[in-house]
Amino acid sequence: MEGRQKEWSGKALMLMGLLLVSFVGKIASLSVTVNDIECIYEYVLYEDDTVSGNFVVVDHDIFWGSDHPGLDLIVTSPGGNTVHTSKGTSGDKFEFKAPRSGMYKFCFHNPYSTPETVSFNIHVGHIPNEHNIAKDEHLDPINVKIAELREALESVTLEQKYLKARDVRHRHTNESTRRRVVMYTVGEYIALAAASALQVVYIRKLFSKSVGYNRV
Repeated sequence: MEGRQKEWSGKALMLMGLLLVSFVGKIASLSVTVNDIECIYEYVLYEDDTVSGNFVVVDHDIFWGSDHPGLDLIVTSPGGNTVHTSKGTSGDKFEFKAPRSGMYKFCFHNPYSTPETVSFNIHVGHIPNEHNIAKDEHLDPINVKIAELREALESVTLEQKYLKARDVRHRHTNESTRRRVVMYTVGEYIALAAASALQVVYIRKLFSKSVGYNRV
């Protein structure tokens, strides 16, 4: 009896190790340049799977003021129904239950003609129930718990990618702000030098006219 329990423990540990190692790389990460409308497709194998992800505009060629409309994200199911919408934002997270299996479409819309670079991460999570996994009564609950643990780890990884993309965006924003401050300061100095030069020329002309009057 004790030997059989050790055997089950060994199998469970081996299965846990394989599943936990396999979670690495299941999050799809890509960089998308959005000029007008750009769509990404992801296939969902099972109904009710959890589709989660995030996006951040990490680089942009124009200054995003308070009046910038931002980017739109529209997620469409295989049946053509909209399952998620993000309007006018520089970054957002999303999560929804897939109403059916099939190809899902994630479309970004950029209202400006200036290209925007978007960091996009997506993960399709699947936690099997006890009816569609191994029939062994000892491994069924173990498999479910391992799948739940794997999904929790992937959620943490997804959040880390989102925070990293936001950090890159903030760094680019700081660099862009610094360049604008430098250019503004240089422009101020040039304008001040030009004004000073014009004042000198104007004063010299006044003195030259005054000297001419005195000679007469």
